[in-house]
Amino acid sequence: MILHFQLKPLFENKNIPGWNFSFYHKKQRVTGIYHQTGKIEWTTNVPEQDEIEALSSQIHELMLYHVYE
Repeated sequence: MILHFQLKPLFENKNIPGWNFSFYHKKQRVTGIYHQTGKIEWTTNVPEQDEIEALSSQIHELMLYHVYE
């Protein structure tokens, strides 16, 4: 489960796609980069391999809601 999802543009020019995101999962802060292509680059506290697919799916849904609405 993702808690306290936050995102901000990766670049000062907000017209260039790319976002930094963070959230809490299992009481740990997880951060990453969401690229224009939908690729997720984990930067801190990378989730376990068996959780990555489910968390990636949730992040894609959140990005659709927050960025591409």
